[in-house]
Amino acid sequence: MRYSLVSRFRGTILGAFLGESLAKVGEKQIPCPCSIGTRVILSTESLIKFGCLDLDDWLKRQQQATLDLQVTDVSSAQIIFATLPVALFYHENKIKLRENLLQAAPIWENDPLVRDATLAVGYALAQSLTEKLDQLHLIPQIISFLGNTSTSIPQQLLIVNTLLNERAGLERAQAELSRQEKLSKVIAIAFYCFLSTLEDFRLAVLRATHNDDSQATGAITGALSGAYNSTVGIPANWQIWLSPTNSSQYQKLSSFYQMVELADALAAVWSGVYNLGKQEGSTTSFDSATISVFAAPRVIRSR
Repeated sequence: MRYSLVSRFRGTILGAFLGESLAKVGEKQIPCPCSIGTRVILSTESLIKFGCLDLDDWLKRQQQATLDLQVTDVSSAQIIFATLPVALFYHENKIKLRENLLQAAPIWENDPLVRDATLAVGYALAQSLTEKLDQLHLIPQIISFLGNTSTSIPQQLLIVNTLLNERAGLERAQAELSRQEKLSKVIAIAFYCFLSTLEDFRLAVLRATHNDDSQATGAITGALSGAYNSTVGIPANWQIWLSPTNSSQYQKLSSFYQMVELADALAAVWSGVYNLGKQEGSTTSFDSATISVFAAPRVIRSR
């Protein structure tokens, strides 16, 4: 195994948070984790409590989120993040993955565009977590996973596939993918940024945040790249930037650390840990974790 499953769980959640936070910094907004963090935390807590997707509890918790759950161009992208923990929890079985992601349909009022976007992201995450992601075949596999659908997402993903095969630049990709609905465009750009810089988390996220819908695109790209590259691929200086000493100039990012601990707990429940009760000294904390830097010898790289 290239990276541990726990590291990939963390990478997915932290990647989504970082993608949105960096976009907010670029837009001179306070990098608060409220939009993604609230949804991810509530979803993860429900899965940990029941050891499965308890739909009634899951939906009830999502109703506590501060964001409007009605499907609009703005909120529909955010709804995808509520299903990230569900995709992580059922990543090893495609049938259960699809079944449980579709069970969450009431949260997006059964909107087919949000459904397809959620399935596409969930499938890609599962392929990374099982280390079966094939850069050349991922998009055809996603389209097959979606099945018969009337949305524009399969067509947009096919355009992404063509752009990747032709090694098209970001500017051309943005121009060709900007003709559809906002959510469809966000998903397409996110997959383009992820797959065109598969091994480089930093570059993928930075490219994703340079567009009109930078927060949603950055967050989805961050989740996809974080699952593939794990926390090992997240630049050390970005991790330091999110430490308590550096976040004091903004809001206290308490939910950020809660997300990290919940990611570890979710992996533990998934693996079959019977007693997850916290014991003294057993709590995993990103704050106290050692930040590691990996690089090839005699090669200067920006971190």
